[in-house]
Amino acid sequence: MKIAVYPGSFDPVSNGHLDIIRRAAKIFDLVYVLVSINPQKHYVFTTAERKELLEESTKDLENVKVESYQGLVLEFAKEKGASVIIRGVRNVLDYQNEITLFQFNYSIDRNIDTFVLFPSTNNLFLSSSGIKELVMFGKDITKFVPEKLAERIEKVIRERCKKPKLL
Repeated sequence: MKIAVYPGSFDPVSNGHLDIIRRAAKIFDLVYVLVSINPQKHYVFTTAERKELLEESTKDLENVKVESYQGLVLEFAKEKGASVIIRGVRNVLDYQNEITLFQFNYSIDRNIDTFVLFPSTNNLFLSSSGIKELVMFGKDITKFVPEKLAERIEKVIRERCKKPKLL
């Protein structure tokens, strides 16, 4: 059985994330979508909320399981018997970050490889931070997030994020 882990902060989940998840689910027997912790980020949604949004978005995919974990992604992958960590790469900056992370992980455990998926054209520019910015400036996000979750995502962002003020 080929098991993969797709980690991310998913703050919030976007259609770009779902594109990668759906495509990975066609390739691997089991895909763990991992809500992970990046100590360099400040999250708008709690871990439980991010996990719940992902579960709602992927409930039609039988071979996808959503979990959260506070340790290293590599350790989670080992615990689950995964041989692959899936990464989405949108641009050169993502590539630079991901190749460094790959080298680090591969130097620790050569049994777990990295599998890169590029986003579909309509998701190439999409980011969670961009979605938050659109909401803060009152723009519609329904074409960028799961449509049935758009209102909920907008509400949380409006309540927890402050629109920057001009000096």
